[in-house]
Amino acid sequence: MGEFGWDAEGCGDRFAIIDAFSGLIGADSHERYVVADPEDTRSLTQCIKNAMEDMREPGVIVFESLSTIMDLCGESETLDAIEEWNQYAMLYDHAMIYNFTAWPYSDDTLLAIKEDIFDSTISVGGITGNVIFGQYFGVLKTNWTDAVRKFILFKVLKPGGVRAYIPKILVTGPFDAGKSTFVHALSTRAVSVDRLGTTIALDHGHVDHKGFAADIFGTPGQERFDPIIKLLSREAMGVFLILDSTRAEDFARGRQMLEITRSFGLPVVIIANKQDRAGALTPENIRGKLDMPENVLVMPAVAATGEGVFEAFETLIDMVMEVG
Repeated sequence: MGEFGWDAEGCGDRFAIIDAFSGLIGADSHERYVVADPEDTRSLTQCIKNAMEDMREPGVIVFESLSTIMDLCGESETLDAIEEWNQYAMLYDHAMIYNFTAWPYSDDTLLAIKEDIFDSTISVGGITGNVIFGQYFGVLKTNWTDAVRKFILFKVLKPGGVRAYIPKILVTGPFDAGKSTFVHALSTRAVSVDRLGTTIALDHGHVDHKGFAADIFGTPGQERFDPIIKLLSREAMGVFLILDSTRAEDFARGRQMLEITRSFGLPVVIIANKQDRAGALTPENIRGKLDMPENVLVMPAVAATGEGVFEAFETLIDMVMEVG
């Protein structure tokens, strides 16, 4: 786990993994708790009880091969064993985490796994079609609150662990509004293609911030590149429209670019950039000149110094999650 940045050793005796694979194939194991006979639920139960009894404080026990055990021991016997393990966990005040692959078991078994015998169920799956390819997770059930059926894309970073992942956020706006500066303020690894000091192709950067990872793409501002904006908007999950707060004459162009992206129903945050300059209009003044309703967010920023940039990023992420 260390390669993902997770310090499992820091948990001491409060974290254990039950290894039911090594005994099945006769391999050596580095885990402390290894099931001697994975084809016998009694052997499984004894190994889990040993782990629970060794923990002097409430801890977490991970059982990573539930579907394999179900294949070996049968569906009914495995479900009965899980109920017993869960009762032991309640007795010792431990939490059990099970890994289960939903092979084509009986409907009753799958329903029991999803709805009945666990306090919480999280679904993890993969996207294998359409435009964006990746993995997602979503909470199907929690006993302590109402679960909102929302699925979120994620990546596993080394180091860093699990991050909610936004595959594409578009950064667009009129010529010289500060789009490239905004992208570079969000990402220290951003790259740009430019000529004579202004972008003529795409900016690209990767953001890793407060548990979220996102790839951001900045577009040129000239009208001849509008087909690129249309193309990228079809695949984006959110949009930043960057405006130079001192150049009201460019707002009409900004609104035109916004209409291109909004036609795809994307969450949008308008950035009132260069707020530190003389003559900069306030976000409310900009909203009025754009003739935008109150529900369209206009946020102040100074991309050159990073002021307001990550606040805007967090706001757009919240909007993307709501849509998701």
